[in-house]
Amino acid sequence: MKPRILDLGDRAITVEFGDAIDPALQARVAALDAACARAALPGVVETVPTFRSLTLIFDPLVTSRAGLLPALEALLDRPDAVAARATRRWRLPACYEGAHAPDLADVANACGLPPDEVVARHAGRDYTVYMLGFLPGFPFMGDVDDALRRPRRPEPRVAVPAGSVAIANGLTAIYPWQSPGGWHLLGHCPVPLFDTGADAPALLAPGDRVRFQPVDAAEHARLTRAIAAGELRPETFLEDTP
Repeated sequence: MKPRILDLGDRAITVEFGDAIDPALQARVAALDAACARAALPGVVETVPTFRSLTLIFDPLVTSRAGLLPALEALLDRPDAVAARATRRWRLPACYEGAHAPDLADVANACGLPPDEVVARHAGRDYTVYMLGFLPGFPFMGDVDDALRRPRRPEPRVAVPAGSVAIANGLTAIYPWQSPGGWHLLGHCPVPLFDTGADAPALLAPGDRVRFQPVDAAEHARLTRAIAAGELRPETFLEDTP
């Protein structure tokens, strides 16, 4: 599909690559986002990547749609603006036991699988970070095993603990903050996903790859203590940058 360029009010434009949740579309969004950052387009104050589009917010006192369009179209015509780019790979610990996994039994029953099989399927694949949203640093990741696809809970929780590992429909996520939420909670990750004091506050970025490493309750407690004491940094769980 040829990208569509759409107006979004009088100070933003959106480049839309498709109409589905698809890793190939996410790669195109991420690549254009990186190309825009390298080009340092005058007047662009922020870019907002989503599952299938990139929005450029600009200062109307500096530039305009007409001013940005030629540069944007030139970037879209370049092969490196529509091709996949190298991304980071993370292996994040997750405890799928006891109070950390309040919905595991219900999900297992609904899927017709033993709880251990739900854990194995959830932790047995890499996930693409499609986008951040809902909360600062909240990663929408996909795609979950077909056997685990469940609609959101009919009654959302008022308070989902920070670090909760959850699924809904074809996606999985980690709640970076305590908040209301309607996803199914399968486990808990002790690694903080957002640090207001960091140069890049969000740990994960669109295009990153994430795999969960199951840990038992004792190891989860040890990691929680080590991270709180500063003995382990979140970057410890970065596997590589291809």
